[in-house]
Amino acid sequence: MAKYDALVEQHILEHETRLKHFDELLARAREGIGPGTEVSELRNELGSLEQERLKLVNHIEALKRKTHQEWQEETIEEAGPMILWEGRQTAGIPC
Repeated sequence: MAKYDALVEQHILEHETRLKHFDELLARAREGIGPGTEVSELRNELGSLEQERLKLVNHIEALKRKTHQEWQEETIEEAGPMILWEGRQTAGIPC
């Protein structure tokens, strides 16, 4: 279980690192956009990126709130029906 918790923590840290990099890029973009109507399209794109950032923040927070049981269930659901076949094969049970 400790190995699994370490993987979860690593996954969260990777997302937080991406978020930090994204924040740095957004800050640089905000600084580079000056006043004027000719840059309104850029401001709109920047707004879209900020919405994407919010989605990433929400995703990270959701990851942090998940219990070990929820992680297991989600992993099994993502694996699909072939996980049963593989589990039986690994255990040496004929199919």
